[in-house]
Parts: sequence; C-alpha cells; structure tokens
Amino acid sequence: MAAPAVNDVELQRVSKRYGGIRAVEGIDLRVGHGQFYSLLGPSGCGKTTTLRLIAGFEQPDEGRVLIGGRDVAALPPYRRDVNTVFQHYALFPHMSVAENVAFGLREKKVPAAEAGERVSQALAMVKLAQLGGRQPRELSGGQQQRVALARALVNRPTVLLRDEPLGALDLKLRKEMQVELKGLQQQVGITFVYVTHDQEEALTMSDRMAVMQDGRILQEGTPRQIYEHPGTPFVADFIGLTNFFQGVVLEQERDRVLVETAEALRVWCASGERTRPGTLVTVAVRPEKIAIDTTPPSGLNVASGRVVAGIFLGDQTEYRVRLDHGGEVVVRRQNVGLNGSNAGVAPGSQVYVSWVPDAGLVLPRPTEQGREVSKE
Repeated sequence: MAAPAVNDVELQRVSKRYGGIRAVEGIDLRVGHGQFYSLLGPSGCGKTTTLRLIAGFEQPDEGRVLIGGRDVAALPPYRRDVNTVFQHYALFPHMSVAENVAFGLREKKVPAAEAGERVSQALAMVKLAQLGGRQPRELSGGQQQRVALARALVNRPTVLLRDEPLGALDLKLRKEMQVELKGLQQQVGITFVYVTHDQEEALTMSDRMAVMQDGRILQEGTPRQIYEHPGTPFVADFIGLTNFFQGVVLEQERDRVLVETAEALRVWCASGERTRPGTLVTVAVRPEKIAIDTTPPSGLNVASGRVVAGIFLGDQTEYRVRLDHGGEVVVRRQNVGLNGSNAGVAPGSQVYVSWVPDAGLVLPRPTEQGREVSKE
C-alpha cells in the first residue's frame, strides 16, 4: 500500500499567547502540495500570527509546525523552506530590480552565473524581463508587487507565504493581480498560504480556505463549500452578504424543515440533519437567491413587502424590501439587457419576494453554536 501523501504545511494543535491573550488557540491545519490556501478573517482573528508561526517569526507555545513532514518549530526562518511576501514589499531603494531579486541568492552564495540565470527566469515569470535595470522608485505599485514576488520565487521555496500582499493596490489593479497571481501559482506549482481579510479575494483565488475568529478556525473547505454551506452565522455573514431570520423549527419532512420566524413567516429550508421541533435556529438566505416580482409568484416561501431602496451596482441592482410582516430583506437582481430588466421594481412599489427551500440554510443560533470546527 502506498504511503500517505505528506502535506507541505501542517499545524497540529498549535497555540500562541501574548501575555494573557490567546492569539491562536489549538488550531489544526493541513495544506497539500501545490494548493492555494487562504486564511480569512477579521482583524485580530489570528491569521497573521498563524502565518508568522509557519514562517518562523513566532514560536508556538503548544503544538507542532511541520513543513514537508518535518517538524520545524525549533528552526529559525532562514532555515525553513519558505519565503514570505508582506504587504509592504521592503524593496531596497538603492538596488536595481535585478539586484533586489538576486539578494537572497547572494546571501546563500549561489554562483554568479546560476544566480543570473535564476533571476532572469524569475523576472520573466512575473513579466518584468525588460525592467531588471530599473530602480524600485521607477515602478508602479503593481510592478513592485511583482518584484517582491520574483524575489521570493527565485529561492524556489516549498511554500510561499503572503500576508495581505495586494492591500496597498487600487481596486482595479488588485483584481488584475488576483488573476495574475493565481495563474502564476498554478504555473510554478508552488504551495501558497495566503492571509487576507478580503472575502472576494479569498473566494477568487483559493483552492481551499479557512475562516478564523478569535484565534480559532471556524470552518475549512473549498470556497464553494464555505459560501454555499456556511457552518455558523458568523461564517455566513463574513463570506458575502446574507439575510438572517431568527425562528423555531415547527416540523421536519424528509430533508426539509419548516421554520416559523420572528416575523411570523413560515419558511421551508433544506436541512441534511435531523432537527427537533422547538429548536431555535437561524435561517440564512443569500440576496442573489431571492426572487423579486411585482405579482404574487406560486410556490413556497413567499412574502410581500415594499421596496425602500434600489441601489445600482453596475452588473446588478440591490433592493432593500421591508416586509409586511416586519423585518427587511436584501435582494440582488442581475441587470440583463441594455437598460436592465428591472422595470416596475422601484422604491415605494409593492413587491413579492420568494426563494426555493434549498436556498434557505438552517444554522444554529449564534449563542448556541459553540466553537466547533466545520470541515468539508
């Protein structure tokens, strides 16, 4: 029987404290070879500390850090087979682009001919082959980002660690760099561990991702699994926009449950687990999964209300609807055709919102969800 594959990065029950504060608390993490793995969460959730533990800039108080199956907890950063790229690229202003990229090779005393070839290859990879002689001040923000990346790639690490590397770029350039970065990662086949607070960035680039809160991993899985099947209200709320209804389970029928919400709505939702009548739950529905009409639709989960706002977002329009039973929902509708297709849905108009049962997710109440990790 073949031996199990060794993960490029593995954390086993790792904890880190600063004084009386637990920055990371007993996390387990496995990153397979060639994966683009993102750590996602709000400021202070422990994602950067986790990256620094992998890099060797911090030492764990408990647990083990393994890279390529080797325990590296006692090794300094320069002896770990990783490279780190931070948001502030830390390029040497007095050196040319090529000299910046070659810096690590000189420190390792790589022969000049080999170093020159590897620098040329790294600059070609990041599409800066013609700019090796320029100074960092002569480059745009996106080009400086590429130089920092080339400087990391030239060392041929097993794992590349990136901490909010695109945060300083404007929105358009950031989106372009997301596509380029993912394509480059696939091209070179290096494992990336990527820290970000930007949900869209993580969804766009990741093969797998972990959502963190208060030093713990709340849920880990593919971007689609986490977006479509969040395990807790926090994850559902942090990954994209979500409508929440608090309610109580009335009955279960096969793989669906009937929930009565605080707004006196009765809605059917998908549920893969047995849920007892009387259980307090949170129902989550994504805005793009809700239909909005000016005439009553047939089917389940229909509520009437009035549009209180319509916000044009370019490719879609966001509607805020105050329900007749109380409460408010957000609906997002795609703009189709030259002038869109949302005629008749205007602020003040009477509308009907509806969604299919599979679009409603039954989640534990925030006060009862505990701190269990959800894995897909």
